[in-house]
Amino acid sequence: MSNIERGSTNVYADLGLENADEMLVKAQLATKIGDIIKRRKLTQVQAAELLGISQPKLSGLLRGQFRGISESKMLECLTRLGRDIQIVVKATPRSRTEGHVSVVFA
Repeated sequence: MSNIERGSTNVYADLGLENADEMLVKAQLATKIGDIIKRRKLTQVQAAELLGISQPKLSGLLRGQFRGISESKMLECLTRLGRDIQIVVKATPRSRTEGHVSVVFA
């Protein structure tokens, strides 16, 4: 019988990857970008032109290959897709000594 281990909410951390929090944020942003492109029925060529990136780079981003794309560029892509971005900085709860980054879609 195999042991089953419950994972956290961050698969990248579970895999022991460096920059796991950053990778999770990028994955969430990439998913949202892909959802908007699909909802607007844009081709990758049309979307890439709108976003100001090459079609191969967009294709990679949509397949989870976003290491070469900054969070800032991904946020810019979302604004080009008609989304407002709001960044909120708040104190951490007393139960934690370090903060973390999360993405909330409204």
